[in-house]
Amino acid sequence: MPATPRHDPVSTQQRRGFWLRTLHQWHWISSAVCLVGMLLFTVTGITLNHAARIEARPAVDNRVLELPAPLLEALAAAPEEGNAPLPEPVARWLDDALDAPVGRRPAEWSAEEAYVSMPAPGADAWLSIDRETGTVEFERTDRGWVSYFNDLHKGRNAGPAWGWFIDVFAIACLVFCITGLFLLHLHARQRRLTWPLVGLGLVVPVLLALLFIH
Repeated sequence: MPATPRHDPVSTQQRRGFWLRTLHQWHWISSAVCLVGMLLFTVTGITLNHAARIEARPAVDNRVLELPAPLLEALAAAPEEGNAPLPEPVARWLDDALDAPVGRRPAEWSAEEAYVSMPAPGADAWLSIDRETGTVEFERTDRGWVSYFNDLHKGRNAGPAWGWFIDVFAIACLVFCITGLFLLHLHARQRRLTWPLVGLGLVVPVLLALLFIH
C-alpha cells in the first residue's frame, strides 16, 4: 500500500512563522499610523457622548467696517445674483482688516449685498457687505477647544485635506483590526479566552441596541 502523505512539521512551522512576521509587521505599522488619530477620536468620542454636560461659553466678536472707495467700486462689477467669490482686492483687504480667512470663499450676491458664510471647526462666522454704502458687518462665534476637536471628530467644516486624513486614518484602523483578528486566530490555541472575548465584544453592543435603543 502507498504510504500516507504526512504534513512536514518544519514547512508548517515555517509558514506559520512567515504569517506571524508579516501580520506583526502590518499590525505595528498600522498602529503607528493611527495611534495619534485613535487617541483624538477616542477622547472626542467621550466629549461628544457627554456634550450636553460640558458647559460651553461662546465668545462672540462683532465688528463693523467701511470698505475704501476704490474697493467699493470693485463691487459694482460683481454679479447681482448667484454665488461667486468676492473680488480679489476686496477679499485681500478683508483678510487683513478682519484677520479672518475670507480668501476665495463663495459669496451669495444680491443687488443690495454680498454675504459670505465662513464656518470652521468649533466656530461660525459670517460677513455682509452693503454694496451701496460699503458697510461691512462681521460676526464670529467661537465655541471653544472642546467644540473645535468635536467638530474635527465629525469632519464638520474642516475642509478636504482633513477629509482625506480621516479616510487614510480609517483605512489604517481597518488594517490594524484585520491583522489583529488574524493574530488572534494564530494565537487562539494558547489563549482559550480569545474567542469568548471576541464574541463578547459582538454580543454586548448587539444586545444594547436591541434592548435599549428604540
